[in-house]
Amino acid sequence: MKEHQSQVFLQRARFFTMMRRLAFLLVSLTLIYSLTAVVYSTQVIYKVKFNYAVILEQFGGKREAVTDVGWHFRLPFFTRLEKEVPLMNQNMYIGGSTEPIKIISQENVALWTSALMTFRIKDLKVWGIENLSPEILLQGDYDGIAKDILQGKEVNRLISNRESIKEEIFHALKNRPINKNGPTLEGKYGIEVVSFVLNETRFGDKLVEATEEKKRRQLIAEAENYAADQEAQRIQKLYKAYLDGIQALHFALGGREDQQVNPDLLEFLSQQKWATAYEKNESTQKTFVLHDGKSSPAITLPFPADRAVSD
Repeated sequence: MKEHQSQVFLQRARFFTMMRRLAFLLVSLTLIYSLTAVVYSTQVIYKVKFNYAVILEQFGGKREAVTDVGWHFRLPFFTRLEKEVPLMNQNMYIGGSTEPIKIISQENVALWTSALMTFRIKDLKVWGIENLSPEILLQGDYDGIAKDILQGKEVNRLISNRESIKEEIFHALKNRPINKNGPTLEGKYGIEVVSFVLNETRFGDKLVEATEEKKRRQLIAEAENYAADQEAQRIQKLYKAYLDGIQALHFALGGREDQQVNPDLLEFLSQQKWATAYEKNESTQKTFVLHDGKSSPAITLPFPADRAVSD
């Protein structure tokens, strides 16, 4: 009986010993995990990745760039990780957005355009230490140079001559001083401009509609002008034919070139005109002919006065 009780007591003791050890192990793991989390969150131990750098601020205010790839240690409370800087190619859109922005051309015409500059950081000391918020500063200077060139061009060049404008802006971004006798974009920020792409240059939708309406009206006006020119040419031809007919009839009746046309001949042609009007009159119409001659119109051609006297 006593041996059975001893075995039960030993088993309980072993169980409690295992539970204490397990509890101690769990507490130890929790403390280790908490300590690791605290160290990681405070970045006392930090890692510099490939093609990245870290700006570290010392207790005295001195800032330095850490570029060695791998794990590094810093003193807590006496140093501070300011920021992590990528050294790979980076993109920057004009206006800070992938969406097209509105610019005004030299002729005061609104256009929508989007552009992309690719750059990489070459001098980390200039980029991250000499400039405060370099991304914001670079965006402003980049927009200023690109917009100055775009808004100084004519609409036709912006639409049809994009290749040369793109190269002009790329050359300006690399070599043109931001201000007279000032630094270039690359010198001010310690970067290298890799490329520049002019993605889109187009009119606004309302401007396109207005342009199409203007073209439509121009086509209508040109068609009307063409019809007017055709009518004028037709009238000129009829008038010339009418004059040629009078002249031919004048010669046929014995008139000379240096002689004035006989008024009786013009009176005869006027009679023929009114006779034609009577012939074309339909039964359902009423035609009123106003004759303002001094004598009533005759049906036959009267003899010339000189020939009547000789007879």
